[in-house]
Parts: sequence; C-alpha cells; structure tokens
Amino acid sequence: MATVFLAHDRAGGPVALKLLHPELGSTVGADRFRREIRVAAQLRHPNILTVLDSGVAAVPVGGGTVDFLWFTMPYVEGQNVWERFEREGVLGADEVIRIGRAVAEALGFAHQQGVVHRDIKPDNIMLEGERVLVADFGVARAVSEVQEKLTATGVVVGTPTYMSPEQASGDRELDGRSDVFGLACVLYELLSGTPPFHGATPQATLMRRFTGPPRPLRPVVQMPETAEAAILRALARDPAERFATAGEFADALAGLPPKEAVPPKAKSARWKGWAKAALGLAALGAALRRLLRR
Repeated sequence: MATVFLAHDRAGGPVALKLLHPELGSTVGADRFRREIRVAAQLRHPNILTVLDSGVAAVPVGGGTVDFLWFTMPYVEGQNVWERFEREGVLGADEVIRIGRAVAEALGFAHQQGVVHRDIKPDNIMLEGERVLVADFGVARAVSEVQEKLTATGVVVGTPTYMSPEQASGDRELDGRSDVFGLACVLYELLSGTPPFHGATPQATLMRRFTGPPRPLRPVVQMPETAEAAILRALARDPAERFATAGEFADALAGLPPKEAVPPKAKSARWKGWAKAALGLAALGAALRRLLRR
C-alpha cells in the first residue's frame, strides 16, 4: 500500500515519510486523502503514532511525472512487531498480552472518535523501548470507499492474513469489531508462530475464516486460560459474538472483569450474507496472488 522512507522535516528532525503506491493515489484522489489524514492527525493517544503532515509529490518517472500521495509520522527509534517476530520467533505470553492491551487501548480511543483503522497487522505496530505505537491510522480509511474499483485492478484494502470476515467480503460499513478481529489475528500469530487462518494463497487465506474456528492455543502455548479465551472470542466470525469494544478486549486479555458498555449496532444477521459473498472471492484469485503478504 505504501513505501517508507527516512526523511527530515524543515527543522532538520528525522521523520518517517510514506508514499502511497500510485495506483492507490490516483484512485483515492488528493482531496479525500487529505481529508481522512486530517481526521487521523487529530488522534492524540500515548499508543498512537501521530500523523504530522501530508500532501502530493510530483515524482519524475520516465519522461513525465507521477503524483504520489504522502504523509509523515514521527521517526521511531525501534522496530515493528513483525521485525521482532522474524528475529525472535514466538513471543512470551506476558509480552504478547502487554502489546495486545496497548494496541487495544489505542484502538478503543480511535473508535470513540469514529475512526476505524482497517489494516491492523504486525507491520503497523511499532515498538520503541517499552512503548507500543499503532501507525497508519487514516490510510486504509482513505481508500475504503474505492475498494471495489481497486480490487478490480488487483489491489485490496487491508491484509488478507488479518482481515475480518466482513472486511474480506467487501463490507464498507465496518466498525471497531473488525479491528478487534485483526488484532486477535496478530496476537494469535505472535503466540503460536502461525496465523489463525492460513492458506496456500491469499484467496485461500481469506476463505479459511469462513470455514471454521482456529485451533486452540493451549496447552501448546503456555498462557493464561482467560487470555486464550479472549483471543478466541475476538476471532469469532460473527461480530456480535466478539467483544463490543476494543477496551473490553484489553480488559479480557488482562483477566479483568467485564465493564458495562453500550455495544455498537449489531450486524449478527449479516454474517451469513458475508459467507455467501465469500464464494465470490474465488474469482479474485488472480488479483490476490499479486499481493505481497504485507
């Protein structure tokens, strides 16, 4: 979806510069991109990596120029969760729960502001010492309204390994429970070494979440029973069977008793429709094979 560069702002300080791939930028449009990035830039939370600036850059290509949409974030002196996972392998339960709670709290805050991330994955979770930071708020949201057109050209909004069933089926009315599912996929993989739903191709990976629940984590993974139950509940196909909020998921990971909360509008009657829609995913096989895993 984007390429990252180390850059410097006008004051000379380091920033992370992300350029959206041109096929995305040309379809989204600069106005919509800036509007959604501005919304994301207003999110202020200890576990959210703030968007600093955004714009359009004319990059020389061949004999002409191509407009690239870009945005900047603070440069993080650390690594993302995927880089750590590749280096260390599976992480201990205490560390995964710590990371999961921090991300869930960031998501809960964003959801209260009406912002759904839509692309939670290990690459978007940054680690700087003991700090856990969620990056790329606003990017997937900016392209969500043109998802169908992008899919036809071989680009899918989101990452198949961590997509919720409703997002995989093209539902554009996603709420925070879709992010809860994505986070649970990440935590499951960090604990077990494999994603909860995995296939030989991106399209097979998407289909797996419609065919049955993932395998239990315990006793192979040494972890609290309450945390395992929380992750498996967050991986439910039906959003109504997941946690109503990311904050509830954070508490459940820590084994805290549930708090009273007002759940979002239920879509429990719709997941069967998603299962039907999933049958159409097979037609996307050729396009999805063009995706990198991340």
